[in-house]
Amino acid sequence: MSYTPRHAPSAFTTPASTTLFRRLTWEGTVPIEVRVDPKELPANSDRGLECYYLQAPRVSYLPLLVPEIKRFLTDVVFDDAAARAMKEEDWWFESDDGALLKWHWPVGLIYDYHTITSSIRPSAPPQQTAPLRLTLHLASPPTDKLLLSPSADACKQAFMGQMKEADFLRWGNTKRMTGLRKAEQDGLWEGIKEHNFDEYWRVAAKVTPTTSPNRSYSPPPPSATSMHTRPPSADPGSSGQPDKDGAYNVRSVPVRMYLPDGPVLQDLVPPMLEDGTMHTLAHFLHTHLPLIFPPPNTASGRELAYPLVQGVLVPGEAEMAWLGACMAGADGWVNVCVGIQRDAPRF
Repeated sequence: MSYTPRHAPSAFTTPASTTLFRRLTWEGTVPIEVRVDPKELPANSDRGLECYYLQAPRVSYLPLLVPEIKRFLTDVVFDDAAARAMKEEDWWFESDDGALLKWHWPVGLIYDYHTITSSIRPSAPPQQTAPLRLTLHLASPPTDKLLLSPSADACKQAFMGQMKEADFLRWGNTKRMTGLRKAEQDGLWEGIKEHNFDEYWRVAAKVTPTTSPNRSYSPPPPSATSMHTRPPSADPGSSGQPDKDGAYNVRSVPVRMYLPDGPVLQDLVPPMLEDGTMHTLAHFLHTHLPLIFPPPNTASGRELAYPLVQGVLVPGEAEMAWLGACMAGADGWVNVCVGIQRDAPRF
C-alpha cells in the first residue's frame, strides 16, 4: 500500500539535527553572581572580594556549584580559621529580591523563572542578559521551606524522582528507568555533575523518545515551506510501522508551565490532537492561558506574554513532541516559563 504524506517530514527530526539541538540545550549556560550575606561574613574576611561570578551550565544544580564557590571563598575571602569552621550543609541561597531558591530546580529554570518574575515588576528594565544575583547565607537554613536537605545527594534523589515521573508520563510506566542498572542511573547524574554530554546521553538515550518519524519509511526530501510537520507514522493509512519509542507516540509529553509569582501548572500533553494534527506550543498556550495567549481570530487578538524554554523564545508552531525530545531538561521535563511583556511578539 503506497502512502503520500499530507506534509513533508520535519527537517528537525533527523538523528543529526536531534543531536545538535540536544547538545545546544546541554551547552547552554547562565551568568551568576554570588554574594555572601555581609552580616554573616566571618571576622577577618576580605570584604572587598565577597562576590564571585561564574557561568553555570543550565542543566546543573545549585549544590553542584557549591564546591567551586567554596574554593573561591576559602582561597580568597576567608582566613584559615573561618575556612575550617565552614559547614556546606548550612549554606542556602536567596535571590536579590529575597526569594528563597529551590535546590532541586535546574539552574537554567531558576534563571528563567527569575526572568519572568522580573517581567511583572513596574520598574523592570528592558530584557537583557544579566547575571542572576544570589545571596549566599552561611548558616541557619530554613529547612521548613527548603523541603529537602540542600546537599548534592538530596538533589540527586530529587533528580532521579523527576526522571521517573517523566518516564511514567511518557510511557504509562517507569520500566525504562527502573530497568537501568545502578551504574547507568549513577551515570546520568555523573554526566550532569561533570557536565559530560556523551556520558549523560549514553544512558539517557535509553529512556528519551526518538524523533525519527518512521525508521522503516523513506520520506521524500523536506519542503522548504514546511519545516514543522507531522511524521508519516502519525497519519492514518501509513504503510510503515510506528516507532514505539518515537516522540510522537508517547502518551504525554512531560511539561510544566511556570507563571510569574504564580502556581506551577501541569497537565497531560498528548503529542497529537484528537483531529490528528500536531499539538503545538501555540495550541498548548491558547488552551491553558487564553487570556494572555488568545486564540487566533478572536476579539482580543494580541498576545500579552511570551514563552521561554531553556532561555529561548520558542515559536508557537514548535511541536510539543519535538520539544519533549530535543529541548527538555536533563530531568526529562519541558519547562515553559511564561513572561509578561507589553510588546510580546506574536506567534
